[in-house]
Amino acid sequence: MSVACGLECVFCLGCTRWAWKRLTYVGSYDSESWPPASDEEIEPIPRLCRAILAVYEDDLSHPRFPPPSGYGMNPQWLLKRVPYEETEGRCPPYLIYADHDHREIILAVRGLNLSRESDYKVLLDNRLGKQMFDGGYVHHGLLKAATFILNRESEMLRRVIGEVGEEYKLVFTGHSLGSGVAALMTVIVVNHRDQFGGIERRRIRCYAIAPARCMSLNLAVKYADVINSVVLQDDFLPRTPTPLEHIFGSIFCLPCFLFLVCLRDTFIPESRKLNDPRRLYAPGRLYHIVERKFCRCGRFPPEVRTAIPVEGRFEHIVLSCNTTSDHALLWIEREAQKIFDIRKEDAETTTAPTQQKMERKQTLEKEYKGALERAVTLNVPHAISTLEPTEGEIDSAPLKNHNEGVISSSHSENQNGTQSKTESKPSGRTNWDELVEKLFTRNESGNFVLRKDIGNIESH
Repeated sequence: MSVACGLECVFCLGCTRWAWKRLTYVGSYDSESWPPASDEEIEPIPRLCRAILAVYEDDLSHPRFPPPSGYGMNPQWLLKRVPYEETEGRCPPYLIYADHDHREIILAVRGLNLSRESDYKVLLDNRLGKQMFDGGYVHHGLLKAATFILNRESEMLRRVIGEVGEEYKLVFTGHSLGSGVAALMTVIVVNHRDQFGGIERRRIRCYAIAPARCMSLNLAVKYADVINSVVLQDDFLPRTPTPLEHIFGSIFCLPCFLFLVCLRDTFIPESRKLNDPRRLYAPGRLYHIVERKFCRCGRFPPEVRTAIPVEGRFEHIVLSCNTTSDHALLWIEREAQKIFDIRKEDAETTTAPTQQKMERKQTLEKEYKGALERAVTLNVPHAISTLEPTEGEIDSAPLKNHNEGVISSSHSENQNGTQSKTESKPSGRTNWDELVEKLFTRNESGNFVLRKDIGNIESH
């Protein structure tokens, strides 16, 4: 009897300890060791949030969501708007905007519309491990949506980029569901830069706002130099490894379901998570906006921390009242703008050293190389490593696979193994479905595997 009572006490103490740790865990813990982001890294965030919000607007001249003074969008620079009626239910609405002030061509995709069945079809078109792509796994429905947009808009993007010149960047951005579409469009475009007149990798950027988990860990690290994910404090979506189709198909309320996910993931070892090639993650470099701390009432002046984490990449569900409100695009824009305004006021009283930008650039390149090497040392499936990463190498050189030699972009290698110098403009209309299919095939069982001529990766 005493033994049973003892075991019961131990069990109760263990449960109490777990509940205390989970209930007192706040989102700021995920990034407490990350360094702060620079002003240049923060500046695009509120602007691109405003570009995504423009997809929701009927008239940019009279927006329903008034922007801060000086941050409105010029209706004359809007190149194209695609509403639900024109997407054929294949992707969320989007727009293309030429920001001549900042020399950017922006393709912005809106987030999930809870009242649209077509958005749910895109979201639910996935099965864990169904789609292997570019040496990793991606969300199948989001990849199809990204391919659909490129089939429709690549001609226009290519033409506009050719007209505006080499000073302009090509920027993909999206919120929630749209963030996954934007991230996978970026992966495809980076692998087929020749279809855009040989645009340099450094001129391609993606900002995934409140991102969905859409790619495996090796891809999330591999494209961290071009994809940036922005997360506000306790946002649940970048943190839950549970496939999105399970979340929205659950009969439980969302807080109850997240609690069960949190309970389940407590007993999964970190090594098992890292070694699961089908486990999806938030893409690219992470920017974490922190505005609340434990045992402190209200919000405090926000800050942005950034890193390319391999371990602990937003693995913990935060059980708080803000897990869903922190997913709102308006809140993210407001807090990012507040950070930028605070930084701007401080900059007016101090003078930044002229060498600061160069040092920051070198730090980012070193961190990118370190994250790639860390993924290899942790035996992350299909992880890649680079040789000495100069700027040119990060931009265009082939990346080594730690198992089987070299995985090169489809446009960058000729038969002699050297980079092709001819970047002729492709003739006719590009079929992006065919270009995407060059990176994967089906095996006899109907599963997707990486092509053997691109990289000899073990079939799953």
